Amino acid sequence: MNLHALKIFHTVAEKGGVTRAAEELLISQPAVTAQVRNLEKELGFPLLAAKGRGILLTDGGTMVAAYAKRLFAMEQEIEAGIKEYKAGFSGVLRIVATYLPANLLLPEWLARYKQEHPQVEVVLTTSNSREAVEQLLNYDAEVAVYGGGWEEQPGIEWEELLEDELWFVVPNGHPYAKQEITLAEMMKVPFILREEGSSTRERLFSLCRALNVNPPKIGLQFNGVNEAVRAVIAGYGANFLSSMAVRDYVERGEVSRVYVRGLTLMNPIAFCTRKDETLSPAAADFVGLIRKEVKSWTANRE
Repeated sequence: MNLHALKIFHTVAEKGGVTRAAEELLISQPAVTAQVRNLEKELGFPLLAAKGRGILLTDGGTMVAAYAKRLFAMEQEIEAGIKEYKAGFSGVLRIVATYLPANLLLPEWLARYKQEHPQVEVVLTTSNSREAVEQLLNYDAEVAVYGGGWEEQPGIEWEELLEDELWFVVPNGHPYAKQEITLAEMMKVPFILREEGSSTRERLFSLCRALNVNPPKIGLQFNGVNEAVRAVIAGYGANFLSSMAVRDYVERGEVSRVYVRGLTLMNPIAFCTRKDETLSPAAADFVGLIRKEVKSWTANRE
């Protein structure tokens, strides 16, 4: 079916005549009439009948006009949807994040994002560092917010947002609490660590290898940061994690820092995307928002 001719007939039916349709479409009356005649010829039945100086829809014309109204209403809906999508106000935003940013940064960032983009569906998955990279490469997420040491990954762009210091913490009352000791002494304490694939766990073991120090004994293993910290508060073991995750506990006196001589380790937090791919408008807006949030957060810390 000739959709151009159908659109002209739809305008005739909506405006109630050829003259008004021609004015609406900015074409001549003979051109409108010719297109309607061509559509009638294609369909095999008349659409318009003369009524004095005006026109009247035939039964067939009434039926076609009803279908055309639904069709072009859908066209307008599609156009509006595309406009909203291109503006970043609709669609699905899939994010994967490691535990630190997922628990301490993204709740506030996403709350602000949703205030500005209420129609965007946000799907956030929390995983360890290894799984975050896999989800990004497998197209299960469009953006990864990643906390921890980074090694170059084929096909992934990395942009650092901020850095946070890594701390050793022990229960209050531990002999090493608030003391400065060597790394070898620190490794004599049983550790509460995250599962394999966690970046902080890998950093600790790599550090021991680099300095030729025996690795820690793992006393407990948890899949989340909060559980690991709660175990230290309860009086067992040591933990190695970002200060952002444990600073409040230290300031409240629930756990104590241990200062390892000669070591200051930083924990970068970044967002990652697939290399050489254009972000969806919703994802691009989210990335722009977190850049602003990080700039504000960094300024407040200084």
